[in-house]
Amino acid sequence: MRRRCQIFWGDVKEDEKEMIFSQEIPSDVTVLAGGASFSLHKFPLVSKCGYIRKLVSESNDADLPEIQILDIPGGAEAFELAAKFCYGINFEISKENIVLLRCVAEYLEMTEDYAVGNLVARTEAYLNEVALKSLAGAVSVLHLSENLLPLAEKVNLVSRCIDAIAFMACRESQSQFSRIDIFRRVLIAMMAGGFKQYALGPILMLYAQKSLRGLELSGRGRKKIEPQQEHEKRVVLETIVSLLPRERNVLSVSFLSMLLRAAIHLKTTVACRLDLEKRMALQLGQAVLDDLLIPSRSFTGDTLFDVDTVQSIMMNYLDYEVEGDRLGYQTDDEYVSPQLSNMERVGKLMENYLAEIASDSNLTVSRFIGLAELIPEQSRITEDGMYRAIDIFLKAHPALRDMERKKVCSLMDCQKLSREACAHAAQNDRLPAQTVVQVLYYEQQRLRDVMNDNLMGGDSALPSKMNLYSTDILLFLMRFPA
Repeated sequence: MRRRCQIFWGDVKEDEKEMIFSQEIPSDVTVLAGGASFSLHKFPLVSKCGYIRKLVSESNDADLPEIQILDIPGGAEAFELAAKFCYGINFEISKENIVLLRCVAEYLEMTEDYAVGNLVARTEAYLNEVALKSLAGAVSVLHLSENLLPLAEKVNLVSRCIDAIAFMACRESQSQFSRIDIFRRVLIAMMAGGFKQYALGPILMLYAQKSLRGLELSGRGRKKIEPQQEHEKRVVLETIVSLLPRERNVLSVSFLSMLLRAAIHLKTTVACRLDLEKRMALQLGQAVLDDLLIPSRSFTGDTLFDVDTVQSIMMNYLDYEVEGDRLGYQTDDEYVSPQLSNMERVGKLMENYLAEIASDSNLTVSRFIGLAELIPEQSRITEDGMYRAIDIFLKAHPALRDMERKKVCSLMDCQKLSREACAHAAQNDRLPAQTVVQVLYYEQQRLRDVMNDNLMGGDSALPSKMNLYSTDILLFLMRFPA
């Protein structure tokens, strides 16, 4: 987006600040920036500021006596420092003004393309060699960056500060307990200082990833670690969870899923695990299938994935939905696909999860039904996803009694199956006869409705085709006793 800048003739307001850097040579340009008027010279400005050079070269006025910059970051104070730099006037770069200088240097395009040792390079050197070398410096820079967003984010000030804070908090001591204690104190101090949640979330994510390295979280196996080390990691994880921001959507669902896997692996307190489950439930509409495929840590013939944990997450989600309806707000709709509502997205996600776990021979009928019944009917536009999960489950459990198969199949509304799903179900030997009859009945009813609509519309060719199709359906029905 083009910066807002106007170039015009006009008198400088009397109450505006006037600054003249040189008394020997009359100024040939007036720059209005941040409510102040600067009487300057073009040559030192265009020699180091790419932005001003472009304005001068593109202007139709050869003299260009006046330039107004409406949205310069940091206002008059920032431009004054940049102008001093252009004139070679010495001033101190400090932790207090480094963010201001780095952002205004970016805005004015004070890069090496226009002058060697320009302001961008000078501020970068200070950041790398001084400001971000200490924990206090990184915290200070991050705090000041909040006032100059989004430009501070564009020049990676925010992300670099977060990386530095997380790295130094991990490095401060050799003892894991000392590290987490220092980190906790840093975070609490930052929160007390009014830091916004968007900054704290990434710091916690980086610290957690560094601290929990070495844990086997993707498979069922337990990587052997020393009991003392396991205890230390457990304390670290519980502390991290206690520091997580309460605001929704500050942390990704994938990160919360990683923490939950680690909590299960390290056998943290029940309160810690429940907290993570509730956080995931609040943002379930943003989750992907992998976020729910949490390996089971039981070795007693249990399922491959932790079904109970996902069931608990889903129950929490439904509680939040009920509470949201009562209070008159919707959960997370602004963060999910515009094509689907939050509940529809969650319903589709859970159908995919059911299909993924359905092939597990250790998954019992009661657990499959219990999880499937949690998926709200209003979230299912069609029953194709549920049918797919049921079909996979029946295929993986061929020894089910007829009554059990009927219970499983009663989970889906045959009337909401698509034409393709109906065609598949009609020839599916794994389905109970009663379910197949229902499928064919509703499909015949649908065809009859279409035929009636076309008769009313005067289409004489279609009825014979529909009758032929209806005859085929009746032949299917004859396969089963009344």
